[in-house]
Amino acid sequence: MTLLLAQISDLHLDGTDRALRRATRVMDHLRALPRPVDAVLVTGDIADHGEEAEYEQAAQVLAAPFPVLTCPGNHDARPAYRKAMLRQPPGSGPINEVHHVGGAAILMCDSTIPGRDEGRLDAETLTWTHATLDGLAPGTPALIAFHQPPVALHHPLPDSQRLEGTGDLAELLDAHPQVVAVLTGHAHTAAVSTFGGRPLIVAPAVTWTLRLPWEGDRPADLEQPPALAFHILDDDRRLTTHYRVVPEA
Repeated sequence: MTLLLAQISDLHLDGTDRALRRATRVMDHLRALPRPVDAVLVTGDIADHGEEAEYEQAAQVLAAPFPVLTCPGNHDARPAYRKAMLRQPPGSGPINEVHHVGGAAILMCDSTIPGRDEGRLDAETLTWTHATLDGLAPGTPALIAFHQPPVALHHPLPDSQRLEGTGDLAELLDAHPQVVAVLTGHAHTAAVSTFGGRPLIVAPAVTWTLRLPWEGDRPADLEQPPALAFHILDDDRRLTTHYRVVPEA
């Protein structure tokens, strides 16, 4: 089993042509690959204002011949997300889904706290995650994806909006060695770190790129092209990640 996964994040679809063009460019690029990906993971902030019309647009942009797996970010709103993206009755509880792709389990978890930018895996999500991992067949590798990174990335903007309650996540990882890596978005910069003895992979953003403190005073670099991550999960349960930008054709 060798899986090829793409991860995109932070589309921030807001009804503007700019956001739509950038998201469309990335998805067109993925659809045109000579070797199709096995799935695309979208790690939050799909909409910018959490409005139903933004999710209707996202559903069209993200439509693809391969699975597209999503989770919400701090800009997303659960009721509209459920209704327009998932075609479910609106609800305010966390949105957690497990997907089985080529022998691996991919847990798309809701780390949002409605009305706040920082995140937390609440009691319902932690219980669901523990139970889902406990229910996997022996030897099944798992990836856990959510929005806010659980570690400092050394920029004041994402570091002020990190995942809270990281001790609970560390305990979960310690109890489930089949988790290969943790995947997040939110920071608008491609980054790699570790957490709980696992690789922590942060996806770049589609909408704009975070300018790091030593790169200038203004955090949002609007000129950089959208970017994405490719993850290869091989037979040894090793995850290899490549980052790519998607320039205009």
